[in-house]
Amino acid sequence: MALRYFEDFRVGEVLALGSRQVSEAEIIDFARQFDPQPFHTDPERARRSVFGGLVASGWHTASLYMRLLVDGFVGTMAESMGSPGIDKIEWLKPVRPGDTLTGRLTILDLVPSKSRPDRGTIKCLGEMLNQRGETVMAIHSVGFFGRRPG
Repeated sequence: MALRYFEDFRVGEVLALGSRQVSEAEIIDFARQFDPQPFHTDPERARRSVFGGLVASGWHTASLYMRLLVDGFVGTMAESMGSPGIDKIEWLKPVRPGDTLTGRLTILDLVPSKSRPDRGTIKCLGEMLNQRGETVMAIHSVGFFGRRPG
């Protein structure tokens, strides 16, 4: 796919980012390193938790989204210039072992920079959906993208 610049995007455009299945081992490994709460690391204790079973850390879900975003968009087809951050992240439903998550990105707003003519800002809604089509995570973010040269 050809490289896309700021001018090539449209408000309302939806980009498919790909899918990934989440395993129990992956959930436990991530949580042991970064979010060692029992409902993420111990299947037996997780069964007795409010979740009724093992669930992925929200940060794990966000990390999987970032991987899909880079592999399916900013690392392969867009003139990405980084991001100043996110506005909001929501973990809406638990992610369980065996779930297949699919990422998508919706363009919400396009703002050309007034002070730096080489770039523009794109406001986006990123989502992770499970195999039932339920949104498990939503992230509202902002990214800088290069303008078409010349």
